[in-house]
Amino acid sequence: MRSEPSVAFRHRNVQIPAGRLHLVEQGIGPLVLLVHGFPESWYSWRRQLPALAAAGYRAVAIDVRGYGRSSKPAATDAYRMLDLVEDNVAVVRALGEESAVIVGHDWGSSIAAASALLHPGVFRAVGLLSVPYAPPGGPRPTDVFAQIGGPEQEFYVSYFQEAGRAEAEIEPDVRNWLAGFYAALSADTMPAEDEPDPHFVARGGRLRDRFPAGPLPAWLREQDLDVYAGEFERTGLTGALNRYRNMDRDWEDLAPYRGAPIEHPSLFIGGALDASTTWMSDAIDAFPATLPRLSASHLLEGCGHWIQQERPDEVTSLLTDWLASIES
Repeated sequence: MRSEPSVAFRHRNVQIPAGRLHLVEQGIGPLVLLVHGFPESWYSWRRQLPALAAAGYRAVAIDVRGYGRSSKPAATDAYRMLDLVEDNVAVVRALGEESAVIVGHDWGSSIAAASALLHPGVFRAVGLLSVPYAPPGGPRPTDVFAQIGGPEQEFYVSYFQEAGRAEAEIEPDVRNWLAGFYAALSADTMPAEDEPDPHFVARGGRLRDRFPAGPLPAWLREQDLDVYAGEFERTGLTGALNRYRNMDRDWEDLAPYRGAPIEHPSLFIGGALDASTTWMSDAIDAFPATLPRLSASHLLEGCGHWIQQERPDEVTSLLTDWLASIES
């Protein structure tokens, strides 16, 4: 079994518009801000923090608003993209820095992209993991998601829209729900192509009904699952799920940036078995226009969604090589 590196993570809280944001940092040097996705925490970057520090960077992983030890506003619209971007700016300022490279995974990828798009003077480069950049625009998101799946099943994003609905499924048994969700999107435990897709919910059913039964994925130890479950058992899932409930607000808020490219240096790393990369292959194909200063786009064979945890050494190597190229 792979052992975790022995490191001294520095925990601290900084002030953001919503109150408090918790972060973990290690190292000195140029600031690299790491933004997690759903349903995770700063801990998703536990393998990258020491490696980036050893490479000469100040690596900082945050608990996104609504997660972990960060503030959890009650209002649903407090989780719109504009607010999360401003949180990232506030972190950079609170750390006494003028700028940062920002790297995100899953929802964190979208948050990182929006941060670079809205504040190019603060975020001088952007690394995107699992979810490719797609410029703002197109039809209203919830209208699109409502059409996916057909009469017999519902897309998970639509399932997450109604306040309290997904919470009622998840919160009575957080640990086992998380274990199933992580397994459903991991390369070594995801359902076969001829099995029901866990991104959909049967009408009248639950998302967990399609999670695979069996062992944890290789990257997820019992003690890792304990960390994630402990955070969500304490906080609940509403703050995390509210990110999905703001997609239409984001569509309206970001309308002035419709079709806008990100002009800064960028990097994309995805898993070849991840639905985020297969469903959004058109976005990847459009990178020459949408990410004109893209350094490289990597699809890791045999890798699922939890890319920096499934393949930590490979992802870390790609990140450090890219950082060295843009900082030189």
